[in-house]
Amino acid sequence: MKRFRARLNWFLLRGFLAALGIASLQLTPADELADKGRELLNKHQHAIVTVQIVLKMRFSLPGLSSQANEYKQDLTGTVIDPSGLTVLALSTCEPSELIQNMMSGMSEDDSKSMVNSELSDIKLLQEDGSEVPADIVLRDKDLDLAFIRPKTRPSTPMAALDLSQAGTAQILDQVISLNRLGEAAGRSYAASVERISSVARKPRLFYLPSGDSSVTMGAPVFTADGKVLGVFVMRSINRKSSFMDMLSSRSDALTPIILPGADILKAARQAPEAKPEAQKTEPAPTK
Repeated sequence: MKRFRARLNWFLLRGFLAALGIASLQLTPADELADKGRELLNKHQHAIVTVQIVLKMRFSLPGLSSQANEYKQDLTGTVIDPSGLTVLALSTCEPSELIQNMMSGMSEDDSKSMVNSELSDIKLLQEDGSEVPADIVLRDKDLDLAFIRPKTRPSTPMAALDLSQAGTAQILDQVISLNRLGEAAGRSYAASVERISSVARKPRLFYLPSGDSSVTMGAPVFTADGKVLGVFVMRSINRKSSFMDMLSSRSDALTPIILPGADILKAARQAPEAKPEAQKTEPAPTK
């Protein structure tokens, strides 16, 4: 009986140790991805900047007087050139473009509602607390991209991502996004792991993150091997819907996507140099 119990205990111990071994094997890929994420954050965090804007929103509803409000808002931007050229989601700095685009598919009564936005100030917030005045130099409504440049060329090159070496991803691949948090979080740098739920190829190639992803518009996304995959932007379509449907988080008329780095680089090549601050600036060109 004692020998039987000893063997039983030995088999139980071996089973327990084997279970631990399996668990450690399952954790290894996650640990490697976490190490890669920290490496990417340390390498590229200075290319992720806070873009502070002052936005005036004017709402005009049928039967009611128009209302105007001014907001100061922090957005996430990604520097893609040492000269300070920075890309962010156009829908975050000029949301009226997105709203009006969706309103065009509404009923006649709802479409009479008007929303206008006006940018009165743009600044790049540096890590040392300094503020760099900037201007929008190019808008691409189709891709939901806005490109901004410092009004005065930086005396030293800024940290930037190289979009010419962009990578690709497949469905269910894990990717890493980098971000800079808001003022309440001390504008700390952050990283998160997302998963690709779908790869769309029409009307153009883009990636869709899983529904539980922590998406931040304008934040860059990297593949597991460290290549730039793209940047989070918002995609919208025209479809007949109600105003409440447009605001619904489950609306199928708009969705966050990862726009590939190649598309961003192609659009960025059309961005003109910033004009001297003393000259009168012309409206930014629209693709």
